[in-house]
Order: sequence, then C-alpha cells, then structure tokens
Amino acid sequence: MRYFGDFFETYGITDMYSGGFYDFPEPEIKWAWWSRHIYYNRYVDPPRPVYDMLLRILKDRESFVVTTNVDHQFQRAGFDKKRLFCTQGDYGLFQTEDGKNGRTYDNEGIVMKMMESQGFVRDGSGVFQIPGSGISMRVGSELIPKDDDGNLLTMNLRSDDTFCEDIGWRKASAAYSDFLRRHDGQKVLYLEMGVGLNTPIIIKYPFWYRTWRSPKASYACLNCGETFCPKEIADRSICLDGDVAGVLSDIQGL
Repeated sequence: MRYFGDFFETYGITDMYSGGFYDFPEPEIKWAWWSRHIYYNRYVDPPRPVYDMLLRILKDRESFVVTTNVDHQFQRAGFDKKRLFCTQGDYGLFQTEDGKNGRTYDNEGIVMKMMESQGFVRDGSGVFQIPGSGISMRVGSELIPKDDDGNLLTMNLRSDDTFCEDIGWRKASAAYSDFLRRHDGQKVLYLEMGVGLNTPIIIKYPFWYRTWRSPKASYACLNCGETFCPKEIADRSICLDGDVAGVLSDIQGL
C-alpha cells in the first residue's frame, strides 16, 4: 500500500504478484507499475538480512544455489555468480516480446528514469521515496522500452514459451548440471528454503528424488506452513516449520 496504493485504489490490485499479470490499459501505466515493481524488488536491499545470514553459514562450504527468485538478492548479498542458477529470469533484465533474438538487456538506467518520471525522489541514502505531493501513475511515452531496432521490450521472466534463455542463463544451467554430476552419490545436503507448490518441479521434486536415489544424501526443508517430505526419505530428512530469518539466526548462533 505504501508504494502501490494508487494502483490498489484505481485497479484493485492487492499484491505485487497478481499485479504482474494485470492487463493495464496503456503502456505508460503498465511501465509505471513495472518500474516500481522492479525497483523495490531488485534495486534496494531486502528488509531483513536473510541472504547475508545464509552466505555466512555457507562460508567455506562447497555449495550451489538454484532459485526461482528473480529479485537478484543472492548476487546483492555476495553469492558467487558462478555458483548460482536463477531459473525463472531476473527483474533486472528486459527481453524482446517474442524472445527470439536470444538477448537480454540491463534495465537499471531506464527504470531509474521511469521512477523519476512518476515523481519519486531520492532520500539521503539514494533510495527513491514518495514525495509529499504524491506521484503519477504514468511514465513518459519516450521511456517505453525498445531495443536498437525499435522492437518493444518486456520483462525477462518465465511465464510462457517466449522466455529468453540467454547466454548467461545457459551457462548457469550448465554449471548447475555439472555441480550435480560431480557430487552425485556423495554426501550432500539438499537444503530447500521457502519453496512452495507453485513450481515444485524445479527444486522440490528434484531434491526429493536425488535424496531418495542417493543413500548418502540428506534433505532439509525450511518453510512456514508447508513443511513436509515423502515417507521414503523421512529417515534422512529434517523438516522445520518456521520463519526462515529466525531459523537462520538460530543456526548462525550455534
């Protein structure tokens, strides 16, 4: 409500996830929404130090992160990009609408201009805040993102078969596959945090399967309200129902 209250009042949008699927009537309004959505998820630090705590826990341990998160916060916290696979895209990237050219485009510069176009102002730390006089729900028409050939750009987020798996995505996918291959059959902890049932085939089901087929492997699930595992791997599983930040803080203190 703080950053999207006007979109709630005008369009009835109650959360950022559903807002990402809203069919806005004009591109200038669409990009007002998306520039805020991108900025406050991708270009500012998260409100709690979850990623920092996880990085400290994993220090000096061989690890690899596979995530469906698209907010780039693993990189912001300092995780090694060579050991990170963001399967569903990145809020910091645009692609063409059909994705056929295989390219993605950094969007930081244009997003900042869109925020300024709506009337957001930076505070002393450089973070955009809402001014007392309010903000606009439109960006300037000249800010509608296009590539050098004039093709309209859109978000690099997986929603259908137009998602662009660019060279960076393919390299990360290959690195993850190589990590799994090199540690197959070894003593491995498949640590799953905050994974729901929206896309279980990416992380949850593969982790279950790899634990089941490898007697030396263990599975740990940390979630709030959705913590469970198959009975076939229950003797090698740890299921914690709770807040990720709280649990990581406890682990860090051990």
